[in-house]
Amino acid sequence: MITTPTACIQAEKENVAKVVLMPGDPLRAKYIAETYLENPVLFNSVRNMFGYTGTYKGKKISVMGSGMGIPSISLYAMDLYSYFDVEAIIRIGSAGAIADGVKLRDVVIAMSASTNSNYDSQYGFIGTLAPTANYEMLSYAADSAKEKGASVKIGSIFTTDTFYNANEKMNQKAKDLNLLCVEMETAGLYWTAAYLHKKALSMLTISDNVFTGEELSVMERQESFNEMMEIALETAWKTID
Repeated sequence: MITTPTACIQAEKENVAKVVLMPGDPLRAKYIAETYLENPVLFNSVRNMFGYTGTYKGKKISVMGSGMGIPSISLYAMDLYSYFDVEAIIRIGSAGAIADGVKLRDVVIAMSASTNSNYDSQYGFIGTLAPTANYEMLSYAADSAKEKGASVKIGSIFTTDTFYNANEKMNQKAKDLNLLCVEMETAGLYWTAAYLHKKALSMLTISDNVFTGEELSVMERQESFNEMMEIALETAWKTID
């Protein structure tokens, strides 16, 4: 019998770990669970937004898809934080490079996320709230990336509501403000975590460059995303008490 008041995740609290990895694609969540977790068990399949829980180096970790965009990731993050006692969420996704120094296959750890979304208006903050990562988790991720010898950039990113933007100057404006890359979810996750006093971190693999048109092949994406996934798993492992 389902005891949680959400129609989007049907699971018992004890079947969800305190730390959840969240790729956008639910099939990537399935891949991570089957590749990296020991004894993974499916805890959610509502709307095919697959969620799994297993162990990694002896610690319980969950992985679940978030869907695309701020509304989708914020919905699932709110449910996980509020109804399943999740303490930390790590977004793992792809992004397009904006800054000159950011190259294909780099892993970007988002310190903060600027955005063109109006999602934060609900909080009634007098000003512009700049949502940020949890520093403890960010430092764990940076250390894990260094141990793996990964090419990592840490800084501010741009979360957009529009995958196809009619304003051709938008990405250039983001570049002028020294934002590293563009994606569609991080600001929503960081706002939700800030509102609920929870932990959040976003890690992104650069899959393309929005100005040059360069992009990774299917195989290169798989190999690069694996590196990011491994850094995220180590970060999750260190985050768990």
